[in-house]
Amino acid sequence: MTAVVYVSDPIHPDVLNKVQSICTLRFGFGLSKVNYLDVADTVDAVILRGETFTSEMIARSPRLKIIARHGVGTDNVDLQAASEHGVWVTSTPGANSNAVAEHVFALLFSSARKLSSAQRAVVAGKWSEDKENLIGFELSGRTLGLIGFGSIGRRVAQMAVGLSMKVLVFDPYASAVDVEAAGAASVELDDLLRVCDVVSLHLPLLASTRHLLGRDQIALMKPSALVINTSRGGLIDEDALLAALDSGAIAGAALDVLEAENVDMRNPLPHSTLAAAEREGLTVTPHIAGQTIEAFLEAGNLAWESVQDVLSGRPPKRTVNARVLQPAHMPS
Repeated sequence: MTAVVYVSDPIHPDVLNKVQSICTLRFGFGLSKVNYLDVADTVDAVILRGETFTSEMIARSPRLKIIARHGVGTDNVDLQAASEHGVWVTSTPGANSNAVAEHVFALLFSSARKLSSAQRAVVAGKWSEDKENLIGFELSGRTLGLIGFGSIGRRVAQMAVGLSMKVLVFDPYASAVDVEAAGAASVELDDLLRVCDVVSLHLPLLASTRHLLGRDQIALMKPSALVINTSRGGLIDEDALLAALDSGAIAGAALDVLEAENVDMRNPLPHSTLAAAEREGLTVTPHIAGQTIEAFLEAGNLAWESVQDVLSGRPPKRTVNARVLQPAHMPS
């Protein structure tokens, strides 16, 4: 019997062709889009990007063996339900590290040089009238603070050092040797917030990290400081961030993620006050930091590799729930 694979969102066409050459596909997007629950009883594997995979979806999938995340975060998967039903969950760590790191600097350069404001001025027919309001700052010599020092944080540090920036890191789990090797220095969170010109977040959303940047933490920052978040929206208290922007307590924020993605990952805009807020110094992009051709190909190949392993009876690599998978469901 041919295995059925559900693909929630677009993936690299080369990967899609590989999957389609071996399996029957069901799509959560495009002209052939289906509601997952309508086909749940036929699905053997899922390649998951933006859709939220609930306990109900897992419970109604008797043939489901693996949910292969096309990405790093797994907060859109009910890991407990997957484990209880003997469903592997995997991710693709490192596949988009360079893409996300480059997006950090795309946001940083845009904010530092006020590119969005400059574009709006040109569209409004103002060429020179607003130039006094479009004075930016150079990154060379500035201090970048990284909260989190995983593969993406390390890549950001490398790029920052190349731009002659000073880099400070807060990550209780990072090796001092690794931090120093990247040309950075480890500090406590409050110290980082007080001295940095730019603060960039690179850590998962957990109970312990939710609203890591809240009102008290933002109050420590320089009035000239920028905040960049390409990780998860819930890391920042967005009400506190908006208040800081409105009062001039900080200079700007550039976000690729929103808290409301926890409500609807595919379309958080109706649930977000921040996304609709047109404020000077605020830039919001729609969770595209990892979206490059190269990252899509790598993540797609890794996800498909995990699916192939499981469909062939092998335990997959890059598992998220291997330690908590119920023993009765573990492959023999």
